[in-house]
Amino acid sequence: MRTLIQHADLVLPTGIVRADLLIENGKILGIDPPRNAKADEVVDATGLHLLPGVIDPHVHFRDPGLTHKEDLHTGSLACAKGGVTSFFEMPNTKPNTTSVAALHDKLAIAASKSVVNYGFYIGATETNVAELAAAKRTPGIKIFIGSSTGDLLVDSQDALERIFAETTLPICAHCEDEAVVASNKARLGTLDDVRQHSQLRDELAAVVSTKRAIDLAYRHHHRFHVLHVSTAAEVDLFREHRGLITAEVGPHHLLFNTGDYDRLGSLVQMNPSIKTAADNAGLWQALRDGLIQVVATDHAPHTLAEKALPYPQSPSGMPAIENSLALMLDSRHRGESTLEQIVSWMCDAPARVWDIVNKGRIAEGYDADLVLVDLQKKQTVRNADQLTKCGWSPWDGVELTGWPVRTWVMGQTVFQEGRVDVNHRGQEVQFDHTRGGFWA
Repeated sequence: MRTLIQHADLVLPTGIVRADLLIENGKILGIDPPRNAKADEVVDATGLHLLPGVIDPHVHFRDPGLTHKEDLHTGSLACAKGGVTSFFEMPNTKPNTTSVAALHDKLAIAASKSVVNYGFYIGATETNVAELAAAKRTPGIKIFIGSSTGDLLVDSQDALERIFAETTLPICAHCEDEAVVASNKARLGTLDDVRQHSQLRDELAAVVSTKRAIDLAYRHHHRFHVLHVSTAAEVDLFREHRGLITAEVGPHHLLFNTGDYDRLGSLVQMNPSIKTAADNAGLWQALRDGLIQVVATDHAPHTLAEKALPYPQSPSGMPAIENSLALMLDSRHRGESTLEQIVSWMCDAPARVWDIVNKGRIAEGYDADLVLVDLQKKQTVRNADQLTKCGWSPWDGVELTGWPVRTWVMGQTVFQEGRVDVNHRGQEVQFDHTRGGFWA
């Protein structure tokens, strides 16, 4: 099937160009094709911008084992609605994804349930370095250097040295120092107020752990990606190791700070915790300066009943993937970013960091993962409208300017006019780790 998208403003690696785009058999066949090009469907995109599909390399879709919160089908519906055409899911499910067999099981589940394209990290433990070394069909290795579920906490220096020394896949990590968190807990005493969460998991906990992980990567010359950066203080570490380290930030750490606890309570309880308004500003600047390369959601849904538990029984995490692109488009409307920067942070950079084949940009021969956006559209986020299974958003009631209006996955429409094609199935994302990552 051929689709011709006419009169769109295409966001290309070289800039924004008004042109037509021809899609055939899931691929971008041509940019500005001949005027007599034949097509089965013609889409008039006058006044709209065409972006590469968003790649979210950090989600928790809870499948298997915790599917009352989310599963690979409902999470992928939220992706399609939000303009996200590919996601990578983290290993802290039940069971944990800490073996090649468990990784392949997840891929099989996604093949039967996911509306968009998918990939899965393999999780590190203190003892599974052989599994990590043998793994393929994955973006990379995830390490929890901080509190986590199951047996996924890796805090032993010997185990961390082995993982960095004896594996070749890219490594990413959740960085919060256990000793600092324990010291803060002893100092705080009774924990009974969610506002204490940012004192428990403070700036020092993030900086100490991130510095430790970067030291491992530097000494072993191993590609390393810092997940969900929450402090401006960490940015100086990236500046010192530019060319080896990449990093990401989530919308919650850009847009929420400790002043939001009074309004939202545990709905903004996160690990790492939200920090200060100064950290918000520093993280935005790090993105613009290229010291942080990727915007990823860390979409981590829990039910409202779970979030309503008294602190610290309330779980950390929030849903975000359904509205992440709109949140960033709204940041453009407010003057915080440009459209080209958003495409770099959410599409091109994730593809480069994780060595994704034929995704992340609009170019001939690339996969036709695309999202059409209306930069002038104003719409209010509503809990009642959310497709994520948990059914809520911390941005409930917030009006945003700039929204996705149509999403294609491998050339097939999966979202249009407010509806998702629930029967479509995405494909397993392909990786070529010989490419060497973002800095290659």
